[in-house]
Amino acid sequence: MKCLAVCQGELVVRTLDQALIPAYDVEFIVESRPLARKLHDAGLAVTAADPRRVDTYLKADVTPGTVVLIEDNGRRSLRRIVGAARDAGATLVYVINTSPNTWRTDEVRAHFPEINQLPLAALVGATLSTELGRSLTRARVQQYQRYFADASRVLILLHNDPDPDAMASGLALRSILRRTKTTAVIGALQGVTRPENLRMANLLDIHVEDVTAASFAEFDRIATVDVQPHYFGSLLPRADLVIDHHPEQSGYSAVFKDIRANYGSTSTILTEHLRAVDVNVSERTATAMLYAIKSDTLFFARQTNPADLEAFTYLYSHADPTLIRKMEGAEITVERLGSVRQALDRGALADQVFCSYMGDVVREDLIAYVADFFLQVEDAKWTIVAGNVNGNFVTSVRNLGYSRNAGEFVKRWFSDIGSAGGHRAMAKAVVPMDRFVAKFGALEAPDMTAKLRDLATTFLRETQTDKKKDARQPTQATSA
Repeated sequence: MKCLAVCQGELVVRTLDQALIPAYDVEFIVESRPLARKLHDAGLAVTAADPRRVDTYLKADVTPGTVVLIEDNGRRSLRRIVGAARDAGATLVYVINTSPNTWRTDEVRAHFPEINQLPLAALVGATLSTELGRSLTRARVQQYQRYFADASRVLILLHNDPDPDAMASGLALRSILRRTKTTAVIGALQGVTRPENLRMANLLDIHVEDVTAASFAEFDRIATVDVQPHYFGSLLPRADLVIDHHPEQSGYSAVFKDIRANYGSTSTILTEHLRAVDVNVSERTATAMLYAIKSDTLFFARQTNPADLEAFTYLYSHADPTLIRKMEGAEITVERLGSVRQALDRGALADQVFCSYMGDVVREDLIAYVADFFLQVEDAKWTIVAGNVNGNFVTSVRNLGYSRNAGEFVKRWFSDIGSAGGHRAMAKAVVPMDRFVAKFGALEAPDMTAKLRDLATTFLRETQTDKKKDARQPTQATSA
């Protein structure tokens, strides 16, 4: 496609030349003859002419299909330039604004409403911001790479019962640190148990070693991924590196950390780390990370950031889609159906909130699965599902994401007696049962469900009260 660019300065000419060629056949018009000679000698197609004259565009063979770009630096009559191009037959006219006087374009559009405005800052801003962000990430990664370089043994610690995001992030960090499974152990205090996660670990040959708090001292450096040290309580008061996408917590120290709670997965953060230092991602690691992003965002149905989409796009070309389909497999198992029935028998949906205390549950992941399952039920906007897992009261909370924060709910009721946190649409709390009893009393299963209902009602009522108070607050005038 032919493109005619009417420019005033050399920088804009060279920028457009590099940006548009070879996709467009670009010719330039400048007023300055010395500038035209200089650019022509540099190999650019440049003509010196008056952009306010119609014959300038006729000589350039402008047609209705020619894209005409007009630089507005605030020093020439924009209306006369646009008018000349339009009189010569141009219809695809774009004004590239390089001055702060955007009102000039607005005035011209009053006479030529079909023209389009393209601020130069907007054209280069996204790319420049991305590159600067990548530079900052590169510096951060290179710092922790150097810090880990002289360590004999490294522990990449995952949360209990690791999910796809944790395991994939462990693989990615091992690659970034340029280590093997011998010198960088991927470990967890409690191993993988969920069927689909076991399937992933087996298909991708991911070995998550069982470690103990006593064995932490055997490692020269410890990094946590997809989890923060506070999760382990006093067992891990510090870490050398923390990379996580959950809301930042206190109560620990770290030499380096990269926590981005607005990201949908930790694998997205690690994808940026890999790309920042130009580490080649293997098919196995890319497959694991792609599956992790799909899993943690429910295929972009919750807590998704544009960075997640970009990471997914990058990883897709390096991953094995056949393996991903095999890992996904059949997610509905007889065991899970039994858990759904158990929760349904002991729970109820009222006022768009489903609450259920399931009683004894063999694994935490079944509670999370049930909470996700019942959020799909018609009229359900919140699900609060809990159970007793190895002497701990475990609850998973889900909502549709536009009402009050699920993480705030679990913090409101459980952070003083256990571990509690999460995002707006999903959260979790783990509380020793004796502490739960000390705060709420010894309750039978039906009463536990009723207690969850009471906690939800109180919390959501407080939300509505807060909104009304905010609405009544007078707006404060600001002085110029």
